[in-house]
Amino acid sequence: MTAIAEGAQQTLLLAQWQLRRQAQFLPLMVVVQVFMAVATVVGYGLLVGDPDPVVALYLATGAPTVTLITIGLVMVPQMVGQSRIEGSLDWMRTLPVPRVGFLLSDLLVWTLIALPGMALGIVAGILRFDVDLSVAPWFAPATVLVSLTAAAVGYAMATLLPPQLAMLLTQALVFIVMLFSPVSYPSERMPAWLQSAHEWLPIEPMAQLMRAGLAQDVFAMPARSLVVLLAWAVAALVGAALALRRRA
Repeated sequence: MTAIAEGAQQTLLLAQWQLRRQAQFLPLMVVVQVFMAVATVVGYGLLVGDPDPVVALYLATGAPTVTLITIGLVMVPQMVGQSRIEGSLDWMRTLPVPRVGFLLSDLLVWTLIALPGMALGIVAGILRFDVDLSVAPWFAPATVLVSLTAAAVGYAMATLLPPQLAMLLTQALVFIVMLFSPVSYPSERMPAWLQSAHEWLPIEPMAQLMRAGLAQDVFAMPARSLVVLLAWAVAALVGAALALRRRA
């Protein structure tokens, strides 16, 4: 067996072990993120009433995006931070497996957890805003990239920052993602300085990728945004991997 095949097998076994380890919490996690997806659609619907077709598309595609991003940037840091506080993360890192495999297995688990809420968010958006989506053939890998990037950023934040600070930061990120990020509305509505900030942050590129994947006839994914998103994904993975090694 080659080193790559062996590493992949270890990663999948670790992911399976992590799923079994969290089996009692998984149903609650899925319920929470499903509720978040539906609540986002219903809540925005109450605010805007009967929107025009373009606004409706922003809202319908924004709900599943919010779900993916908040799982990665909020739930992942909270769970990893709690594991660090109670010591279970340190114990798991003593297992005789590569640190990269341990990191990838965790990210795979969180990506899988995020997908049900994302799917229900799409359905809820279609039903509430009566939109016709034009799904791109590359939407599935795009969804995985967004979920993986969000989870990687959240994981890096939880491993590089003190646990209490990381968990406190997640409370602010909830409001930033839902209210002060161009996910469910165009960036032109924000002040110029905030638009400039989001050009370098990963949230807007995630929203653009999901939006273009769900409504390719209306929206497009700028090449620059894709580069920014990939750069954040690589930086987060490297940062988390280095933190896991340094704190062994």
